[in-house]
Amino acid sequence: MTRVGLIRLAVIVGAIGALELACRIGLIKHQIIIPPSEMASALWTLLASGSVNADIERTLGIIVLVIALSIVLGFAAGIAIHALPRVRAALDPFFATYYAVPVFIFYPVLIAIFGLSVMPIVLIGVATAIVAMIIATLNGLDRVPRVLTKVARVHRLSRIKTAVTLQLPAAAPYLFTGVKLSVSYGFIAVIAAEFILSPAGLGRDIADAYADFNNRRMYALILFLLIVATLVNAALHALDMRFAARRSGGRP
Repeated sequence: MTRVGLIRLAVIVGAIGALELACRIGLIKHQIIIPPSEMASALWTLLASGSVNADIERTLGIIVLVIALSIVLGFAAGIAIHALPRVRAALDPFFATYYAVPVFIFYPVLIAIFGLSVMPIVLIGVATAIVAMIIATLNGLDRVPRVLTKVARVHRLSRIKTAVTLQLPAAAPYLFTGVKLSVSYGFIAVIAAEFILSPAGLGRDIADAYADFNNRRMYALILFLLIVATLVNAALHALDMRFAARRSGGRP
């Protein structure tokens, strides 16, 4: 593990230890937050019982679907918009202010159309995450060196071959940023949507536990989501660092 990694680990361990101590000595009331050790114990008991397996499968399945759709459709839309300068000029102000408008204001309309099904959650998740991928794709294609296009013309490469062999590798760092943002937004949107739209799922479970003052169950589920999100982001960060090392010829 690198020095930066050790520092990060020390900060995380220190924060967890400080929270544990604060809860144990009464600085933070048990009714507000339970100690991290109790969260872990409650999570272990909950997973061992299997009572939330169906909700875990449902929520993680929706998250994977939302992320996949956002990345694929956002990438395709970004390429199409980049190829149409007038369309892009019209949409740029929309992209700049997109996240100033909460997508969740449309949930009553989605419920009226689709009912309390998975579809409103998927649509809200995709609507939240896809624009990040579109913007990242546009930024990446904007920064492809023009010399690559000239090289493609000299070698008489087709547009598809030019895109695959020259443009996409050059835009890869920006595209991967879009992937990471889409993953983050997808997680946030799905869990938040389940709070208000879903009759089942981890978001619904957390909301019900909160309403029932069941802190052990609520914090156990929150801890589970934190662990999953942290592992996914750590894996993406490791891939990003590996790709960066390859682009720089193995230099750190």
